[in-house]
Amino acid sequence: MINFNGTIVSEDANILTQNRAFLYGDAVFETVKIINNKILFLEDHYFRLMSSMRVVRMEIPMNFTMEYLEEQILSLVAKNQVVHSSRARITIYRNDGGYYLPQNNTVSFLIHSIALENTFYSIEKKHYEVDLYKDFYITKQLLSSIKTTNKIINITGSIFANENGLDNCLLLNDSKNVVEALQGNIFMLLGNKLTTPPVSEGCLNGVMRKQILSLAKKIENLEVVEEVISPFDLQKADELFITNVIKGIQPITQYRKKAFSTNISVKLLKKLNEMISTT
Repeated sequence: MINFNGTIVSEDANILTQNRAFLYGDAVFETVKIINNKILFLEDHYFRLMSSMRVVRMEIPMNFTMEYLEEQILSLVAKNQVVHSSRARITIYRNDGGYYLPQNNTVSFLIHSIALENTFYSIEKKHYEVDLYKDFYITKQLLSSIKTTNKIINITGSIFANENGLDNCLLLNDSKNVVEALQGNIFMLLGNKLTTPPVSEGCLNGVMRKQILSLAKKIENLEVVEEVISPFDLQKADELFITNVIKGIQPITQYRKKAFSTNISVKLLKKLNEMISTT
């Protein structure tokens, strides 16, 4: 028996009682975007997911091929009738049993999907204001670069942003350098130099980050680098923007009293849409 919200019920009445993702955050996940029944950047998502499972010592089932997981996601999307444009999240968690030490490393998975309005990427918010979130810091380690269900910094940061009328916050690492936004990687344009923090700084090894780095390197007279960004650099920047697979590119228009242009982010967004329309 368990006590659930003040009522004594059978332990079988709540599937979370022994769920390790719920108890310990013992899970990894990927969020993908589907357009016209096609998962964007599937290979990048798949290899990051497999890498994440290896990092946290999960046993990868023999049937966990890229084709198998693609089939599982698309069958759900079809069942939910959202093949035109949708997002899906696959969460892989270690099976019940044990405390900090699991009884075994076998896994189960859960996939959830919802519809999205737009097929192509667009800039959804014209005014987008951010500030630093300094209550807690990201550590510069491999675990920070993968998607686990340990996201309490992102949650408390989102609450802070909401309470202060901000659209997002920028997270710092334990060296007090800018790492990423609450739900995406950060890029900074200063002159003709486009910078994003290296993964070694503790940022997520983002799938959209990889696409934008590749697209930006094709723009003439634009230097593209992976370098440390300090909070002081933000005040000098010409542009700031956030990237993730669901939103694409979101330009930041204001950081404290500093306003930013959006020229390079608009150009990159156009190139991104051109790329996905031809694949």
